[in-house]
Amino acid sequence: MNPDIQVRKHKSQPKRSYARFSWLEGAVGHSLLICYSLLCLFPVLVVVLNSFKQPLAIFNAPFVPPTPDTFTLDGYKTLAENANFGLYTLNSLTVTLSSLGLILLAGSAAAFALSEYKFRFNTLLSLYLSVGIMVPIRLGTPGILELAKTLHINNTLWALIAVYTAQGLPLAIFILTAFMRQLPKDLKEAARLDGASEYRIYLLILPLIRPAIGAILAISLIPVWNDLWFPLILANGEHTKTLVLGASMFLGQFVNDYNAVLAALSLAILPAVVLYIIFSKQLIRGLTDGAIK
Repeated sequence: MNPDIQVRKHKSQPKRSYARFSWLEGAVGHSLLICYSLLCLFPVLVVVLNSFKQPLAIFNAPFVPPTPDTFTLDGYKTLAENANFGLYTLNSLTVTLSSLGLILLAGSAAAFALSEYKFRFNTLLSLYLSVGIMVPIRLGTPGILELAKTLHINNTLWALIAVYTAQGLPLAIFILTAFMRQLPKDLKEAARLDGASEYRIYLLILPLIRPAIGAILAISLIPVWNDLWFPLILANGEHTKTLVLGASMFLGQFVNDYNAVLAALSLAILPAVVLYIIFSKQLIRGLTDGAIK
């Protein structure tokens, strides 16, 4: 046999074995991730399915989907008659989306200034803003409550929006500053030579950092939506209750009505899950791009 043919055979065998091992490694990794995802979603699915079942069926077969004999909407009827969950959901959506919008707007503007301009105390200001990541905002609850009373925004949605915006800004500025510093300077200098204003350059940069923006939105979403502390302190009126606060008070009144309890939990969980799924792709892209950079 020709020696060249033997050499080519020996070279092709390691490549085939490596490709087979790589495929097996990827399959095992994806299988583990799928199993972990199903494990995380399983409790949510059980809560939602049992909210449509009669009480006896909930205890007798909690993991079985509702059948025509066990299906019921009594829990949701109780919610409609005894709680204004439509208004609570609207309040939560208003507070969450407004807070995320302000976090993105103010955070990206501050990050642009810190990454683009060199001025005195630039580094010190960046470190000062980063301290907000480590200090829990709940430590300032007495001062926040006093400030809300002074500004006459107590028991309004504006108080929650302001608090959540301040809570999410440090992390947003930290991440966006790191991403903006990785952008090529030639692109911004070329825009300046063409006569673009600083505001125009800022708007041109935003599409380039979409992964970071998506990561910030996804990370900031859950703490805002699931928060119970500040709605209970700053906005506990009937017309300003958020969905989590309304569901908590409803559960205290109907703790023995399992259909109503599960229905309330379903309505409190599902919107957050849907919003998180929307931003999850950008979250993963943001984290991986940041790791590569």
